[in-house]
Amino acid sequence: MKKSVRFYSGAELVAKAAIDAGCRFFGGYPITPSSEIAEYMSVHMPRVGGTYIQMEDEIGAMGSIIGASLTGVKSLTATSGPGFSLKQENIGYAYMAEVPCVVCNVMRGGPSTGLPTALAQADIMQAKWGTHGDHPVIALTPAYLEEIYELTIKAFNFAETYRMPIMLLLDEVIAHLSAAIELPDKELLVIKNRRRPTVPPEKYFPYDTAYGDVPPMANFFEGYRYHVTGLSHDKTGFPTTDPDLVQADQERHLRKVKAHINEIIDYEYYMMKDAEIIIFAYGSTARAARVAVDNARKLGIRVGMMRFRVIWPLPEAEILKLCSKAKAIIVPEMNMGQLSDVIERYAADRTKIMRINHVGGVPIHPTDVLNVIKEAL
Repeated sequence: MKKSVRFYSGAELVAKAAIDAGCRFFGGYPITPSSEIAEYMSVHMPRVGGTYIQMEDEIGAMGSIIGASLTGVKSLTATSGPGFSLKQENIGYAYMAEVPCVVCNVMRGGPSTGLPTALAQADIMQAKWGTHGDHPVIALTPAYLEEIYELTIKAFNFAETYRMPIMLLLDEVIAHLSAAIELPDKELLVIKNRRRPTVPPEKYFPYDTAYGDVPPMANFFEGYRYHVTGLSHDKTGFPTTDPDLVQADQERHLRKVKAHINEIIDYEYYMMKDAEIIIFAYGSTARAARVAVDNARKLGIRVGMMRFRVIWPLPEAEILKLCSKAKAIIVPEMNMGQLSDVIERYAADRTKIMRINHVGGVPIHPTDVLNVIKEAL
């Protein structure tokens, strides 16, 4: 296998992986701490025949990648918390219209302007419920630089496979970390593309479920003319208020992810074989938790970690199983309890939940986690 080694930051790896996945359109607006993604794209996207555009704001940026994707171009935008908030209406439009695209959110402190240059993991629930209505969500949370490259490509593959926007959630720490990274040969990457129609334009319907829960998608400007709307619609794409059609369509949107849950969920076990105390973690906080597990093991404490590479959807059956046998559950995160609130529902009265919630912009230290591990004994 041919590999290349080069110095990259986490933000640059998002952009590099996007290009290698076939992304040829970036529409964005600079915002700390994601601006390095836009900077990289502004230089490298034209070199591969793609288009970089800085829009007037985050609303326009999200609209631009929807439009580009409708023409058949894989598209990316990057932002942080305040910009992610502005994108939500158009993200909802992309869910309803089933437009594949990738939204990278490099999380920082909030709410509002918050801590522009400091770490947070404050947009976990926003990624799931930021836009209104019921809709499927896939959100990926890398913790290491190599994973940023891998999971960015996976995000594009998910977008193309399920015809929907995909959330890629970094945080300030891993976006700004830099290291010499060994990347795989691009020729060996698994790259997926959206399913194209096999019928002529006059017989094509953009939301024809006769072809499955994820209908084939035609490109604009190739002879296929069809209607796209954020309103509830029938197979033609034109609006409908028929309650049976709307019900069936909403159920299909959710089903296209739920039916493939085992292909989407992604997590890592660390030191879990005999663990009595279990840590649930994601993103850069999982790096500190891993060191804490190693240090606790040296003290003879049986602790392990389940790390989520995909935060939504969660592996519910596995979480329930672990909560049923654990002496204690520890959830460290750089917010006031967005994941731990969810884990607590699984734990119920089966075990105790111990939270580590930091929002001051300073990363959770392994010692912080180790101290809570000791309290759980």
